[in-house]
Amino acid sequence: MKKRKTKAAPPLAPVELANNFTRGLVATGLLAAIQNRAAGAPPNRKVAQLALQGGFALAAGVATADSLRRQDFFSAVLAVASGVAGVMVVETLLATETHDEPKEAEIG
Repeated sequence: MKKRKTKAAPPLAPVELANNFTRGLVATGLLAAIQNRAAGAPPNRKVAQLALQGGFALAAGVATADSLRRQDFFSAVLAVASGVAGVMVVETLLATETHDEPKEAEIG
């Protein structure tokens, strides 16, 4: 019995990666905003940070799964590394300040 060669699926197009990023951004942003609102805090920079990180994480996860399905292990590792880099960039650029700045004393 002959084995059929299956055609390898093409890698994800940039448009598909952008769609996956948008899905992750919206889904995580909504969850973060609702949880943040339930805690009594207004939507803020932390919601944007979590939403962007969710977008990067979902896009990287989908790209990794697609690469593994195609048995393209180099692309899978590259997708994971790209996802980690995206999440860390957002973490660095949108980090919320945890320390309070000293207030100036009023004179007079």
